[in-house]
Amino acid sequence: MADKSDEESKGGFLDKVKDFIQDIGEKIEETVGFGKPTADVTDIHIPKINLERADIVIDVLIKNPNPIPIPLIDINYLIESDGRKLISGLIPDAGTIHAHGSETVKIPVCLIYDDIKSTYEDIQPGSIIPYKVKVDLIVDVPVLGRITIPLEKTGEIPIPFKPEIDIDKIRFNKFSFEETVATLHLKLGNKNDFDLGLNDLDYEVWLCDVSIGGAELEKSANIEKNGFCYVDVPITFRPKDCGSALWDMIRGKGTGYSMKGNINVDTPFGAMKLPISKEGGTTKLKKNKEDGEEEEEDDDEE
Repeated sequence: MADKSDEESKGGFLDKVKDFIQDIGEKIEETVGFGKPTADVTDIHIPKINLERADIVIDVLIKNPNPIPIPLIDINYLIESDGRKLISGLIPDAGTIHAHGSETVKIPVCLIYDDIKSTYEDIQPGSIIPYKVKVDLIVDVPVLGRITIPLEKTGEIPIPFKPEIDIDKIRFNKFSFEETVATLHLKLGNKNDFDLGLNDLDYEVWLCDVSIGGAELEKSANIEKNGFCYVDVPITFRPKDCGSALWDMIRGKGTGYSMKGNINVDTPFGAMKLPISKEGGTTKLKKNKEDGEEEEEDDDEE
């Protein structure tokens, strides 16, 4: 049987060994300088947005204070609006953060508007909805082990609505059967809760099912939210190709037309390319005043 004093000696020795190991560990940690990484959501941008989807990129800046690289094991992300999930996902094995370095990790997310609208009926096209991005970064730090770094960022995102377009009237400056130079007086409507800065149009016009080609915008215009504006667009076409529509134009009668194409606009959320179309419209072709001739007023002119 061991002497009591021997047991006390052994106990005291083991305690000293534990203290020594703990001291050594603390000194190593202090010397090497292991610490928790830090992170921040530095930016959320929308590189592409249209009527169907929005591509979102979340920039997360991660700083590693440690003398060795640390692996970024997983990234969990969630985008919600008013507490309701819009999209979530997981990015495994997201890379490595360099020693004593920093790196911006980009998290690509795609929001499909049909999925959102089918789930949340109160989210209407043309509206701006608030969102909250939640990101959990899981890193593996020597000595400290696995650490989860939670991040949050709020903002707003639009649900774009298709612009409306009408040919208010067609006014010609030079008329001949071979070539007519005219001006399309277009009315553009914006049912979105944000302004549209019109930069360019890309479209084709049909008069009585006969294409008269496209036109280019001469100057930019601003369409205020839930408002409309008028723009004049020059166009050149051959009336003799229009068939029976030509005689309706000469007589000043209403002429059926259709339009289809796209407009390029600037918005507070970035550039957008939005489709425009009009089927079964009716407009008039009027001649400008020449040689003292009085111009007829359109019946439907505002």
